[in-house]
Amino acid sequence: MLSKEEKIKEVLTRGVEEIIVKEDLEKKLRSGKKLRIKLGIDPTSPNLHLGRSVTLLKLRDFQQLGHKIVLIIGDFTGLVGDTSDKDSERPMLERKIIEQNMKNYVSQAGKVIDIKKCEVRHNSEWLGKLNYGQIGAQADLFSVAEFITRENIKRRLDAGKRVSLREMIYPLMQGYDSVAIRADVEIGGTDQRFNLLAGRKMQPFYKQAGQNIITGPLVEGTDGRKMSSSWGNTINLNESPNQMFGKVMSIKDNLIIRYFTLLTRVPTKDVRKYEKEIKEGANPRDFKMKLAYEIVRFYHDEKTAKTAWDYFLKTFSKKETPKDIPLLRVKEHDIISVLIESGACESKSEARRVIQQGGVKVNQKTVQSFDRVTRAGDVVQKGKRFFIKIA
Repeated sequence: MLSKEEKIKEVLTRGVEEIIVKEDLEKKLRSGKKLRIKLGIDPTSPNLHLGRSVTLLKLRDFQQLGHKIVLIIGDFTGLVGDTSDKDSERPMLERKIIEQNMKNYVSQAGKVIDIKKCEVRHNSEWLGKLNYGQIGAQADLFSVAEFITRENIKRRLDAGKRVSLREMIYPLMQGYDSVAIRADVEIGGTDQRFNLLAGRKMQPFYKQAGQNIITGPLVEGTDGRKMSSSWGNTINLNESPNQMFGKVMSIKDNLIIRYFTLLTRVPTKDVRKYEKEIKEGANPRDFKMKLAYEIVRFYHDEKTAKTAWDYFLKTFSKKETPKDIPLLRVKEHDIISVLIESGACESKSEARRVIQQGGVKVNQKTVQSFDRVTRAGDVVQKGKRFFIKIA
C-alpha cells in the first residue's frame, strides 16, 4: 500500500511527459486542497482505445487521491474538429454522427474511472451559448503567429496545404472549457499542449487562476504507429476479452514495458523487475502474456482473463481452431459488412486493407475479393486470433 506521499510522486511521474508548473502543483497536492481535474474527449469515433487510457488512468489516479475529476465529452468541439495530431484538415462532423459516437463513451470511460463520483459534462452546455462578441474577446488573447508556429500547422503551411480559419478557433473552445468548469488541472496528450495552454492563458481573463497542466505520452498501436482509430491499429476498451488479449500479444516486443508503465497500474517496482529480466535474456513473450492478462483483467475480470489466456494458447501457440467460436447474426452477408458488424474492423477502408493484405479467411480459405458473400455456418477469421461463426 502506497503512502500519500508515494501516491503524489506516482501521480506526478507515471505516464507524465511534462507538468506546467510542477512546483506549484506539488504544493497544491500536499496542501490537502481538493482540486478540480479536467479531461476532455471528443467523440470522433465510437470507441475509446488504450491510447486514451493514458489520460483516463491519470484522471483515475487523481480521483483515488480524493480530488474531483471532471470528464468533458466534447459534443461541440467534436463538430469543429481538432487538428492537433493531424497532418491534414479534419473535416467537420455532422451532429448525428457525434451523437451516435458518444452513446457509449461514459460506460467505456467507466471501465477506468468511478463514474458515480465523476462530474460528467458536455461542452455544448456553454460553447453553444457564446456570441461573436465573447468569441472575439477570447480570440484577442492570442496571435495568429502563436497558432501558425505550431509544428503540425507550420508543416502543412510549408507544404502549401490548406489550414482553415475554423481550425484556429478550436484552442479557444478547449480553453473556454477550463473556464466553464473552473479547472485547477487539465490532463491531455503531448499533441494537445497548445490547446491546454489556451485554457491556462484564458482563465485569468475571467478572473480565475491559470490551471496546471499535465501532458502524457502518445501510445503506439498494434502496428507500431501512433494508436489511432483512423489507422485501425487500436485496442479498444470494449473489445471482447479474446480480441483484447490477442491484440496485446501482437504488439512489438519493445513496447512491453512501455505498455506496462502507461496502460496498467501494475506496481512500478514490478515493472522495473520485468524490464531487468528481459534485458538479462528472459523471453519477452512470457512478459507479453502477463501484460495481456493484466489488461484483460482490468477491463473485464480475473476469470475472463484466465479464459482468454487459455484461448490464446490454443489458437496461436497450438494453432488450433477454437471450439467455442462466437456466433454472429449479421444484417448483411458481404464480407466487408461482416468484418465491421463483428467488430473485427472499424471501417470499410480498414476491412478492404486487411483483405488486400490476405488477413481474412472464410472456412480456412483466404478471401480474394471484396465481393465475397458469407452464408450461415461459415467461419470467418481475421488474422491469427479473431474468429466468428455466421449464425
